[in-house]
Amino acid sequence: DLLAPIRERADFIVNSSNLTLGMLQNKLFSLFAPNGEKREIDVTVMSFGYKHGLPMDADLVFDARFLPNPYYIAELKECTGLEEAVRAFLFGYRQTTEFMRHLEEMLSFLLPQYVEEGKSNLVIAIGCTGGHHRSVAIAAALTDYLVADGIRAVNVNRDLDK
Repeated sequence: DLLAPIRERADFIVNSSNLTLGMLQNKLFSLFAPNGEKREIDVTVMSFGYKHGLPMDADLVFDARFLPNPYYIAELKECTGLEEAVRAFLFGYRQTTEFMRHLEEMLSFLLPQYVEEGKSNLVIAIGCTGGHHRSVAIAAALTDYLVADGIRAVNVNRDLDK
């Protein structure tokens, strides 16, 4: 009764009693989004080294330690996954291209599901032993894929300087 005067002035009334968080976010977004703008998700693709610990804020973690390791190639040991020589080495293997294909397919399925559930930020962590070669190259390639697909994505290399 005390709030009745406020309710009378309201432009919209949303009964959230039986709504999940995602449903409430969708309802509010549909009411207040400019020009029918659709919801999006911000993605951070982070490389890391397992020897430095798992990233605490990661939503999804993928292990790239099964891929051939450039560390054991003398001319690549001091390079990083940001350099073309390391990327060429890694992506010259079937395992790497298949891994990327599976990641891309899975994320094409998952990202719309996360948006529908109301998630606005997602951290995808790719790990290798030290966080210099394999994870860095995969994270960069995955970021490029997402950006090319119209998704707001940034690449962070957590352990590159360690």
